[in-house]
Amino acid sequence: MKNKADKQKDFEAIKKALVESPNVFVAGFDKLTVAQDYELRKTVRGAGGRYKVVKNTLAEKASAGLAIASAVTGLQGMSSIAYTSGDPVALAKALVAYAKANPTFTFKAGYVEGRVVPVKDIADLANMPSKEEIFAKLLYLINAPAQRLVTAVNGVGRNLAVVIDQGVQENKFNS
Repeated sequence: MKNKADKQKDFEAIKKALVESPNVFVAGFDKLTVAQDYELRKTVRGAGGRYKVVKNTLAEKASAGLAIASAVTGLQGMSSIAYTSGDPVALAKALVAYAKANPTFTFKAGYVEGRVVPVKDIADLANMPSKEEIFAKLLYLINAPAQRLVTAVNGVGRNLAVVIDQGVQENKFNS
Protein backbone atom coordinates (compact mmCIF):
# COMPACT_ATOMS: atom_id res chain seq x y z
CA MET A 1 0.00 0.00 0.00
CA LYS A 2 1.27 3.46 -0.84
CA ASN A 3 2.13 5.92 1.85
CA LYS A 4 0.75 9.44 1.92
CA ALA A 5 3.83 11.00 0.26
CA ASP A 6 3.59 8.63 -2.72
CA LYS A 7 -0.12 9.31 -3.06
CA GLN A 8 0.58 13.06 -3.01
CA LYS A 9 3.18 12.60 -5.79
CA ASP A 10 0.65 10.69 -7.89
CA PHE A 11 -1.94 13.40 -7.28
CA GLU A 12 0.51 16.14 -8.31
CA ALA A 13 1.55 14.24 -11.45
CA ILE A 14 -2.06 13.79 -12.57
CA LYS A 15 -2.92 17.39 -11.73
CA LYS A 16 0.07 18.64 -13.74
CA ALA A 17 -0.87 16.45 -16.71
CA LEU A 18 -4.47 17.71 -16.67
CA VAL A 19 -3.45 21.36 -16.31
CA GLU A 20 -0.71 21.36 -18.96
CA SER A 21 -2.40 19.21 -21.59
CA PRO A 22 -5.18 20.76 -23.67
CA ASN A 23 -5.93 17.34 -25.20
CA VAL A 24 -6.88 14.42 -22.94
CA PHE A 25 -8.61 11.15 -23.77
CA VAL A 26 -10.03 9.14 -20.87
CA ALA A 27 -10.24 5.45 -21.62
CA GLY A 28 -11.16 2.21 -19.99
CA PHE A 29 -9.08 -0.88 -20.31
CA ASP A 30 -10.25 -4.21 -19.11
CA LYS A 31 -8.31 -7.44 -19.31
CA LEU A 32 -5.39 -6.03 -21.31
CA THR A 33 -2.35 -8.25 -21.28
CA VAL A 34 1.10 -6.89 -20.50
CA ALA A 35 2.01 -7.15 -24.19
CA GLN A 36 -1.13 -5.23 -25.20
CA ASP A 37 -0.42 -2.56 -22.59
CA TYR A 38 3.16 -2.23 -23.85
CA GLU A 39 1.88 -1.88 -27.43
CA LEU A 40 -0.64 0.76 -26.33
CA ARG A 41 2.02 2.81 -24.57
CA LYS A 42 4.30 2.51 -27.61
CA THR A 43 1.46 3.64 -29.89
CA VAL A 44 0.68 6.66 -27.71
CA ARG A 45 4.36 7.67 -27.55
CA GLY A 46 4.58 7.34 -31.33
CA ALA A 47 1.70 9.80 -31.68
CA GLY A 48 3.45 12.32 -29.43
CA GLY A 49 1.38 11.64 -26.34
CA ARG A 50 1.74 10.24 -22.87
CA TYR A 51 -0.29 7.51 -21.18
CA LYS A 52 -1.07 7.00 -17.51
CA VAL A 53 -3.28 4.61 -15.58
CA VAL A 54 -5.23 6.59 -12.99
CA LYS A 55 -7.40 5.89 -10.01
CA ASN A 56 -10.87 7.25 -10.58
CA THR A 57 -11.15 9.18 -7.31
CA LEU A 58 -7.65 10.58 -7.70
CA ALA A 59 -8.41 11.82 -11.22
CA GLU A 60 -11.64 13.36 -9.99
CA LYS A 61 -9.88 15.19 -7.15
CA ALA A 62 -7.03 16.33 -9.42
CA SER A 63 -9.47 17.76 -11.95
CA ALA A 64 -11.44 19.78 -9.40
CA GLY A 65 -11.77 23.35 -10.59
CA LEU A 66 -10.55 22.58 -14.12
CA ALA A 67 -12.58 22.57 -17.32
CA ILE A 68 -11.93 18.84 -17.73
CA ALA A 69 -13.66 18.04 -14.42
CA SER A 70 -16.94 17.01 -16.05
CA ALA A 71 -15.11 14.45 -18.21
CA VAL A 72 -13.49 12.64 -15.29
CA THR A 73 -16.27 12.88 -12.73
CA GLY A 74 -18.01 9.62 -11.92
CA LEU A 75 -15.62 7.27 -13.69
CA GLN A 76 -16.24 3.55 -13.17
CA GLY A 77 -13.93 0.60 -13.64
CA MET A 78 -10.30 0.73 -14.70
CA SER A 79 -9.39 4.09 -16.19
CA SER A 80 -6.45 5.66 -17.93
CA ILE A 81 -5.63 8.95 -19.59
CA ALA A 82 -3.76 9.57 -22.81
CA TYR A 83 -2.75 13.19 -23.16
CA THR A 84 -0.75 15.51 -25.37
CA SER A 85 -0.05 19.17 -25.79
CA GLY A 86 0.60 18.51 -29.48
CA ASP A 87 -1.68 17.38 -32.27
CA PRO A 88 -4.90 15.86 -30.86
CA VAL A 89 -5.77 14.30 -34.22
CA ALA A 90 -2.62 12.17 -34.29
CA LEU A 91 -3.28 10.88 -30.78
CA ALA A 92 -6.95 10.24 -31.54
CA LYS A 93 -6.01 8.32 -34.71
CA ALA A 94 -3.55 6.17 -32.78
CA LEU A 95 -6.02 5.44 -29.98
CA VAL A 96 -8.94 4.69 -32.32
CA ALA A 97 -6.75 2.33 -34.37
CA TYR A 98 -5.65 0.61 -31.17
CA ALA A 99 -9.26 0.37 -29.94
CA LYS A 100 -10.30 -1.32 -33.21
CA ALA A 101 -7.56 -3.90 -32.78
CA ASN A 102 -8.28 -4.38 -29.05
CA PRO A 103 -12.01 -4.18 -28.24
CA THR A 104 -11.33 -4.25 -24.48
CA PHE A 105 -9.92 -0.72 -24.81
CA THR A 106 -12.83 1.74 -24.78
CA PHE A 107 -13.20 5.50 -24.62
CA LYS A 108 -14.93 7.10 -21.66
CA ALA A 109 -14.50 10.80 -22.42
CA GLY A 110 -12.45 13.29 -24.36
CA TYR A 111 -11.17 16.79 -23.75
CA VAL A 112 -9.85 18.56 -26.85
CA GLU A 113 -8.58 22.13 -27.10
CA GLY A 114 -10.32 23.28 -23.95
CA ARG A 115 -13.70 21.60 -24.34
CA VAL A 116 -15.20 18.26 -23.42
CA VAL A 117 -16.14 16.17 -26.46
CA PRO A 118 -18.54 13.22 -26.51
CA VAL A 119 -17.11 9.74 -27.05
CA LYS A 120 -18.68 9.45 -30.51
CA ASP A 121 -16.83 12.59 -31.64
CA ILE A 122 -13.45 11.02 -30.88
CA ALA A 123 -13.84 8.74 -33.93
CA ASP A 124 -14.78 11.77 -36.03
CA LEU A 125 -11.69 13.56 -34.76
CA ALA A 126 -9.56 10.57 -35.76
CA ASN A 127 -10.92 10.80 -39.31
CA MET A 128 -9.75 14.39 -39.70
CA PRO A 129 -6.50 15.11 -41.52
CA SER A 130 -3.50 15.91 -39.33
CA LYS A 131 -2.22 19.45 -38.88
CA GLU A 132 0.61 18.76 -41.33
CA GLU A 133 -1.86 17.64 -44.02
CA ILE A 134 -4.05 20.70 -43.45
CA PHE A 135 -1.02 23.01 -43.65
CA ALA A 136 0.14 21.31 -46.86
CA LYS A 137 -3.29 21.72 -48.46
CA LEU A 138 -3.48 25.35 -47.34
CA LEU A 139 -0.04 26.10 -48.75
CA TYR A 140 -1.02 24.44 -52.00
CA LEU A 141 -4.16 26.58 -52.24
CA ILE A 142 -2.18 29.73 -51.49
CA ASN A 143 0.60 28.78 -53.91
CA ALA A 144 -1.64 27.66 -56.82
CA PRO A 145 -2.75 31.18 -57.95
CA ALA A 146 0.86 32.37 -57.84
CA GLN A 147 1.93 29.44 -60.01
CA ARG A 148 -0.83 30.22 -62.52
CA LEU A 149 0.23 33.88 -62.63
CA VAL A 150 3.87 32.95 -63.27
CA THR A 151 2.80 30.49 -65.98
CA ALA A 152 0.68 33.17 -67.67
CA VAL A 153 3.44 35.79 -67.50
CA ASN A 154 5.99 33.31 -68.87
CA GLY A 155 3.50 32.30 -71.56
CA VAL A 156 3.33 35.85 -72.93
CA GLY A 157 7.10 36.02 -73.32
CA ARG A 158 7.24 32.51 -74.77
CA ASN A 159 4.49 33.33 -77.29
CA LEU A 160 6.24 36.56 -78.28
CA ALA A 161 9.49 34.67 -78.85
CA VAL A 162 7.68 32.10 -81.03
CA VAL A 163 6.10 34.85 -83.16
CA ILE A 164 9.44 36.63 -83.63
CA ASP A 165 11.15 33.33 -84.50
CA GLN A 166 8.48 32.51 -87.09
CA GLY A 167 8.84 36.01 -88.58
CA VAL A 168 12.60 35.58 -88.90
CA GLN A 169 12.22 32.14 -90.47
CA GLU A 170 9.72 33.47 -93.03
CA ASN A 171 11.88 36.56 -93.71
CA LYS A 172 9.08 38.94 -92.75
CA PHE A 173 11.49 41.19 -90.89
CA ASN A 174 13.81 43.30 -92.98
CA SER A 175 17.33 43.57 -91.73
